[in-house]
Amino acid sequence: MAVNRRRGEVSAVIDGRERRLCLTLGALAELEDAFSADNLAELSSRFRGGQLSARDLTRIVGAGLRGAGEAVSDAEVAAMRFEGAAAGAAAIAVELLAAAFGGVGEAADEGNANPSATGS
Repeated sequence: MAVNRRRGEVSAVIDGRERRLCLTLGALAELEDAFSADNLAELSSRFRGGQLSARDLTRIVGAGLRGAGEAVSDAEVAAMRFEGAAAGAAAIAVELLAAAFGGVGEAADEGNANPSATGS
């Protein structure tokens, strides 16, 4: 699946199929609400700490899927299977955040999320 990295899109295999994710402005506003952040700088600072919970990953990946047009709830995202298990979900979140904020965490390669990009 071709993704437009300049628009912040990433591609990942979730539930056995390749999906597009994107943290649009609306998706970022959703994350501001979810994490009680007053602005994007505060949201970015929250993620720079590098300690993401499973709940955080669910919210970030869910926002990315919804930003790319999928109608999924966080509960549905929590039940999805990620290539690379929890480490795969973490790699997707890190790649999404890096695409949106320009280097939060370590981004995976230009194409797909790399489950080995994070240690957790």
